[in-house]
Amino acid sequence: MSSVRAAIVGYGGAFNMGKYHAEMINAAGMQTVAACDLDPTRMEAAAKDFPGIRTYTNVDLLLEDPEVDLVIVILPHNIHADLAVKAANKGKHVIVEKPMCVSVAEADAMIDAANANNVMLSVFHNRRWDGDFMTLRSLIEEGMIGEVFHIEAMMGGLHPMGNWWRSDKKISGGNMFDWGAHIIDWILHLMPKHVVGVDGYYHKLRWFEHSNEDHTDLTIRFEGGARASVEISNLAAASKDRWRILGTQGAIVMKSWDKIEVLVDHKGNIAKFEPGIQKTNQQAYYDNIAGHLMRGEDLVVKPEEARRIIAIIEAAEQSSNAQQTVKLAYS
Repeated sequence: MSSVRAAIVGYGGAFNMGKYHAEMINAAGMQTVAACDLDPTRMEAAAKDFPGIRTYTNVDLLLEDPEVDLVIVILPHNIHADLAVKAANKGKHVIVEKPMCVSVAEADAMIDAANANNVMLSVFHNRRWDGDFMTLRSLIEEGMIGEVFHIEAMMGGLHPMGNWWRSDKKISGGNMFDWGAHIIDWILHLMPKHVVGVDGYYHKLRWFEHSNEDHTDLTIRFEGGARASVEISNLAAASKDRWRILGTQGAIVMKSWDKIEVLVDHKGNIAKFEPGIQKTNQQAYYDNIAGHLMRGEDLVVKPEEARRIIAIIEAAEQSSNAQQTVKLAYS
């Protein structure tokens, strides 16, 4: 494509994500030409943010716009699949915010629609370009701590959930579908191995005013015996390190967001150092989208990778309900 004209669907005020996406689209050499939101006041905001942009309050009308090539879906999780399929069937390329959707069946439908219509489908896993993650990945790929066999990641504390749609399981998918989707994506790149099973431990014990789980904990079993665990909790009065990664020659620990500690076995002694953290560059996501659509570059965030994350989260809940390990269709 010589040019890419994009439309934002969901210009809501929370985090101002519509403007954030549009600015990165434009910075990548593409053009944000339209936006859609049910709330007319948000379309007034879009018109002020980007003078000349076409605005819609009906998504079906936007999808009929022949001057829109790419649709970015920034809506609650349970709406992603339906709109992505509709857009693909109209011949539009599609990006959805993470998580991709709330079930493997939805992910399959999205991928099938994109393939049938020969359009791109990608998921906004922008945090692959977070500086701390890129630093962790570089350290591991350089062999700094040997072969990684054990990963633990945790986010949460003891506090009630927010009073919004992300706390409603029917809409959000559940407690693991927000930050958990980012963390699982990170883990699958830090430990790029075949998944042989998933164990889940889900609890609903205290915050009954919301339908999301209070505490979700999953373990991914990899070939060769390696494992990774993800804990997302509103019931953790005692927290854990953000990252604890063990390798055959050392370990990496992150207790907070801005400090990485590397411990390395040096002739029987443990040497510790703190590497500099790379600069975050989330713009790289849209730079790759532009490169893929306009210059034929390889797509970095492929839909099949995002589907694998959904499969792991879905399997974790199935495991929790059945109290046994669940194998994945996409492992």
